[in-house]
Amino acid sequence: MSIEDPVWTQLREEAEKTAANEKLLSRFVEEVILSQTSLERAVSLYLAQKLDCQNFPVKTIFDLFWQIAQEDEVFQRAIRTDLQAISDRDPASEGILAPFLYFKGFHSLTAYRLARNLWQSKRNDLALFLQSLISEQWGVDIHPAAQIGNGILIDHATCVVIGETAVVGNNVSILHDVTLGGTGKEKGDRHPKVSDGVLIGAGAKILGNVRIGIGAKIGAGSVVLQDVPNHCSAAGVPAMIVGKCKVDQPALSMDHHIQDPVI
Repeated sequence: MSIEDPVWTQLREEAEKTAANEKLLSRFVEEVILSQTSLERAVSLYLAQKLDCQNFPVKTIFDLFWQIAQEDEVFQRAIRTDLQAISDRDPASEGILAPFLYFKGFHSLTAYRLARNLWQSKRNDLALFLQSLISEQWGVDIHPAAQIGNGILIDHATCVVIGETAVVGNNVSILHDVTLGGTGKEKGDRHPKVSDGVLIGAGAKILGNVRIGIGAKIGAGSVVLQDVPNHCSAAGVPAMIVGKCKVDQPALSMDHHIQDPVI
C-alpha cells in the first residue's frame, strides 16, 4: 500500500479515542493497533491471536499471515474495502474500529482471504486447516477455493456457509445463517454464482450452480434453486420472482423489505 493510508489513519484515531475513554481497554488497544506499523500487521497479529491453538501457535500463525499480508495486494485492497463496507452499511458500526476488533463477519472473511492465498499457492492442506480453525472459532465455513470479491458485508455471520465453487461478486451483503451450497453429491462446478450488488437475507439458502443476477435481492428464509435475473427480488420456499428491485444495488441500501409489485 502507499505511504498515505486513510483507513489505517482512521483506525488509529478511533483506537486512540477508545484508549483514552476506556482505561480498561487501553492496553488491549495499544497492543493490537497502536503499537503496530500498518493495517496488515495489526490484522495479522489479531487474527493470529484469535486462531491460536495447541497445534498451530500464535507466533507461527502470525508469521504466516504477516508474510501473506505484506505481499498480497489483492488482500490489502480487500480488507480496506470490507471495513468501509461494514462502516457504510451496518448501523451497529460507528466507524471501523468496532468491526476490526469485534465483528466476526470481518474476522472470518479476512481469515478466509489469507487461506485463499494459500489455496492459490497450492498449499491446499494448510488452507483447509485454516478453514477448519476459522469454522471452529467463528461458526463461519468458507471454502478457501471459493472466490469472493471486495466490499463484502457478512452481518452477524453465524452459520454462514460458502462452498468450494461458489463465486461472490463485489459489494455484496450477506446476513447470518446463509448457505451458498450444493444440492447433493454432484461433482465439479456445483455452487452459486452471486453477482455484484446482491443482498441476501438472513437464513436464505441458495443451492446449486445457479446465478443470482446483478443487483438482485433474496428474501430472508428463502430457498433458491433457480437463476434470479438482474435487479429482481426472489422470495419463498422454493423461491419465486416477486418483483423488481427499487435500487440498482440492494446490498448498499440494506433494505430487506420486498414491497415491489409482482412482475
